[in-house]
Amino acid sequence: MAGRLHIAPIDLPHLLPELAIDAPLLTSPNLAPRQMLSAIRLEAGRPRLGRLFWGLTPPWLEVLDHAPHCARAESLEERPMFREAFQARRCLVPASGIYAWKAQPRFKQPFLITRVDRGPLLLAGLWCRFHTTLAQHTDSLALITVPTSALLAPLTDRLPAVIAPDQARRWLDPQTPLTEVRALLKPAPGELLGAFPVSRRVNNPAHQDATCAHPVGPMLRQPE
Repeated sequence: MAGRLHIAPIDLPHLLPELAIDAPLLTSPNLAPRQMLSAIRLEAGRPRLGRLFWGLTPPWLEVLDHAPHCARAESLEERPMFREAFQARRCLVPASGIYAWKAQPRFKQPFLITRVDRGPLLLAGLWCRFHTTLAQHTDSLALITVPTSALLAPLTDRLPAVIAPDQARRWLDPQTPLTEVRALLKPAPGELLGAFPVSRRVNNPAHQDATCAHPVGPMLRQPE
């Protein structure tokens, strides 16, 4: 599951040349759920970067702590909370890594899962809108998770689905047939992602310094 993100500065115009940017990318070395984060949606036919709350908050949700920050790809169309958003309101979250914790005899060792080339990731998500008044609203999202590869399975059993930049528009467009959308929700290729152990300083989400993501060991990666 994705309970913490690493978001470094990303050259989004190079990654997605059509992208309109309403507000600069929110960066964080240690971003936890129930905070604002940057996400890309399709608006007026153009991908646009905006800011949403990380934790899906449909209008009928009574307890904020129950807002899910992740949704399983396999059950999106079975659960009312996710079904409509998956069909019509999909988004992408730019990130540079996802934290995971591996159980050890005395503690859990944090790892940062990244592209092996340390390039940016576009994580699949869905979003909803909650009108607080006739003129005001809050937009929120959940990341969509899929099973991990064999390499990363010892660290976590699920990770957010990664969408390739050349598939971003198809993912975002509500007119894309759902059969094609579902086909994008699959584990990342084994050669794409790796992971390296990092400082246990990341365990506390209040820590917001670069040492949270400092490697303390070599990267685990699929042999070439």
